[in-house]
Amino acid sequence: MTTTSTAEHRARTAAAKPMIECRAVQKYYGDYHALRGIDLTIREGEFFSLLGPSGCGKTTLLRTIAGFEDITDGVVLIDGQNMENVPANRRPTNMVFQSYAIFPHLTVAENVAFGLRRDPRSKAEKAAAVEEALAMVGLKGYGTRASHALSGGQRQRVALARALILKPKVLLLDEPLSALDRKMREQMQVELIKLQRQVGITFVLVTHDQEEALVMSDRIAVMFEGKIAQLDGPEALYARPASRRVANFIGVMNFLPARILGETATGVEVDVPGLGRVEVPLANVSKSDAGDEGPMVGFRPEAVTLIGPNQPAQSRETPGVIDEVVYYGDMTYYDVRLDGSASGDGRARPVRIAMRNVFGRDVQDVGTRTNVSWSPGSLVLFR
Repeated sequence: MTTTSTAEHRARTAAAKPMIECRAVQKYYGDYHALRGIDLTIREGEFFSLLGPSGCGKTTLLRTIAGFEDITDGVVLIDGQNMENVPANRRPTNMVFQSYAIFPHLTVAENVAFGLRRDPRSKAEKAAAVEEALAMVGLKGYGTRASHALSGGQRQRVALARALILKPKVLLLDEPLSALDRKMREQMQVELIKLQRQVGITFVLVTHDQEEALVMSDRIAVMFEGKIAQLDGPEALYARPASRRVANFIGVMNFLPARILGETATGVEVDVPGLGRVEVPLANVSKSDAGDEGPMVGFRPEAVTLIGPNQPAQSRETPGVIDEVVYYGDMTYYDVRLDGSASGDGRARPVRIAMRNVFGRDVQDVGTRTNVSWSPGSLVLFR
């Protein structure tokens, strides 16, 4: 198997043909409007994620693609074919459910072969296909093992093998890792990425776990209330969220009020209490929602740095006081009240700063006066 870099894989899928197209898809359950005009294209060979909180419509959208739910209006196409009136068992898709749905009374091989029961191939050919599928998910030699004796991670692999043995054009994954412990979940995330690139088919993942979506996906659609709020690659989604709601949902972001001073050819000039006068690059300016609080500047905790007493001065520094320290082993999180960032009640709102605990860097104490270094390129303006 040829190893493909992430950049090469994404470049190839960016140029690939559409595999799934949703056009103005609407879904009602009685008076409840679950999907509100979804327009979406997922490309061949892409690892795509539908991300959002519970009730946002992501699982409903996945089930409409699979054919388990009828749409109220709009069109769903898979590989150029209209899926209207095409039942789930006739679509070129297969799904791995959150519960895995492993039959405990069957062996591993019997579970994997379950979808082949109507396949015209010979018994020997089916057995070879089962072995191939098990090897693909790292379970070579497990065929005779009892399913009830498997670990959670192994059951998840069996479910994947059972779905992939039918060679679908699209594999749909409905929160397949949610039942695993953290260490196993992180391991399976990496293995799913490798598996998807190995088989080369389109994967569509539903998850409410932001970190999982960022780690695994070529592109991510963030959904709220039956709509897509932003569709982007993981890096762009994290660095340049289209709205404060997306920013709040994807990781942690600090917000400070901003007064807009004017626009230049390269950005928007703002005055931010605690940071001063700065130009935010045009690429980092969102026009979607200033909200009731007015324009805000946002930045991620790892985009700013505490400057120790013996470190050289930086081009952009802001003094402040450490309000809280939370130690996580590899990282320390500081809440810092920046000088000059006081709100209407006269108290500065703390900002969260993430610092990696590298050798030789001391953890600073609560109450310590410190300087914070930052770059205008790390700021996002919500206006």
